[in-house]
Amino acid sequence: MAEQGRCCDLGALGEQGGAPHWKKSLGTYVGCFSDDGHERTLKGAVFYDLRKMTVSHCQDACAERSYVYAGLEAGAECYCGNRLPATSVGLEECSHECKGEKGSVCGAVDRLSVYRVDELQPGSRKRRTATYRGCFPLPENITHAFPSSLIQANVTVETCSGFCSQKEFPLAILRGWECYCAYPTPQFNLRDAMDSSLCGQDPEAQRLAEYCEVYQTPVQDTRCTDRRFLPNKSKVFVALSSFPGAGNTWARHLIEHATGFYTGSYYFDGTLYNKGFKGEKDHWRSRRTICVKTHESGRREIEMFDSAILLIRNPYRSLVAEFNRKCAGHLGYAADRNWKSKEWPDFVNSYASWWSSHVLDWLKYGKRLLVVHYEELRRSLVPTLREMVAFLNVSVSEERLLCVENNKEGSFRRRGRRSHDPEPFTPEMKDLINGYIRTVDKALRDHNWTGLPREYVPR
Repeated sequence: MAEQGRCCDLGALGEQGGAPHWKKSLGTYVGCFSDDGHERTLKGAVFYDLRKMTVSHCQDACAERSYVYAGLEAGAECYCGNRLPATSVGLEECSHECKGEKGSVCGAVDRLSVYRVDELQPGSRKRRTATYRGCFPLPENITHAFPSSLIQANVTVETCSGFCSQKEFPLAILRGWECYCAYPTPQFNLRDAMDSSLCGQDPEAQRLAEYCEVYQTPVQDTRCTDRRFLPNKSKVFVALSSFPGAGNTWARHLIEHATGFYTGSYYFDGTLYNKGFKGEKDHWRSRRTICVKTHESGRREIEMFDSAILLIRNPYRSLVAEFNRKCAGHLGYAADRNWKSKEWPDFVNSYASWWSSHVLDWLKYGKRLLVVHYEELRRSLVPTLREMVAFLNVSVSEERLLCVENNKEGSFRRRGRRSHDPEPFTPEMKDLINGYIRTVDKALRDHNWTGLPREYVPR
C-alpha cells in the first residue's frame, strides 16, 4: 500500500464518520488496518496507557527499539513491528481519539492507525544498540539454526544488527564476513559461552573457526509476546502470592510470556496496566487469568484460592525493593533523605515481621502450594519456569521458554542511580531479620520443602 504523505494534511478525515481530526506528527501516516486476525503482525514493544497515549509517544517507543512501524489501537494501545498488517480498511474505521491527545486518532477496536517511524522525537531516549552476548560454538546445522544471512565484505556489528532487526530477529551472529540472524533454540540456546578471545581473530581466521560472536538486537523476540485471556473460565483459582518487593511483577511477566495468558491482580495498578499487564484491569475473581497476584496473608484471603505459587525472596533484598517502590514507584530509587529519616527503621520494624508471617500463613492455610525462590528463578530460569508452568497445567514448547529467557528482564529494571548505602541495615535490624529467616527456614523444612537458599543469612 502506498504511503499517504505527512499526516498534517489529513484534517478532512475528521468529517468521515465523526472521526477526530489529525494532528501533525514526525512519522508518516500509512493507513488504517484490521487487527482482528488470530496472529498479530505488529507484536513488538507492546504497551498501553489509559490516560496519556499519544501518537508521538508510541512512535518513540517503536523507534527506540529499531522498529519501522508504530500502530495505535483503541485509543490507548501501542504496538510495533517491521511489517505492515495484511488487511487495510477505510480511514474512517480508525475513529478513536488518543487518550492523551485531543484531536488525534489512535485506531479503534481491532483497528490500527499505522505510522512509518522516520525519526526519534527531539528530547527522546536514543535508539537502542546491539548488546554483546558472547562467543559461542557454531551449531551443527548452520542453515537450519540461522534462518537468514547476509554475506558481504567488511560487515560490521552495526550492519548485521540492522539487517537482523529489520527482519525482526533478536539475535545477530557474526563469523568473519558472514552475518546470520536467529532466535535462541534448543540447538543454539546461548548457554555454552566460550572465551571471547576465540572469536577475536581477523575475519579470515574467524570464518574458518567453529565459533561465532552473538549480539542481542534492539528488537524483541516476539515468539512469546502474544497474550490473551483464558478462552474458558478457569476451574482452578490460582494465586501468585508473595511479600511485596519479592519479584511478583517480574514473575508475572515470565508467566504471561511463557503461557500466553494474562495474569490478574487482587489490586489495580494503572502503572502495571500501562506496562502491558492487561489482566490488571480485569476483576480479580473473573477466573479469566492464569493466576492472580496477591500480597494478602490472612486465613480468609488464602482459603479463597484453590492453589498458589508462593514466591519467596531474601528479606534483605525484598525490604529494600519495597522501600524503593513505596518512595519512588516500580522503577525508581528512594532518595537519600528517605533512607536517613525515621521512615526507614520504622519500615523495617513493621515489614520484617510481615515477610515472615506471609510465608508461615501460606504454609499453614494454603491448599496446594508450589514454593518458588526468587533467587532460584534468577539463577536457573528455564527449569524453574518449566516447573511453574506445569503447576499451572499449561503445555509450553521449549522454543517459547527460550523466548522468555531472551526477554527475561521485560521493562522492570529500576532506572537512575542508587542513592543509598548498599548496606542500610543496622546490627539491630540484622538481628531482627535473621530471627525471622531462621523461623521461615524451619517452617519450610517442617512442611517438607527445601529450606531457604544459601545466600540468605544466617546459615
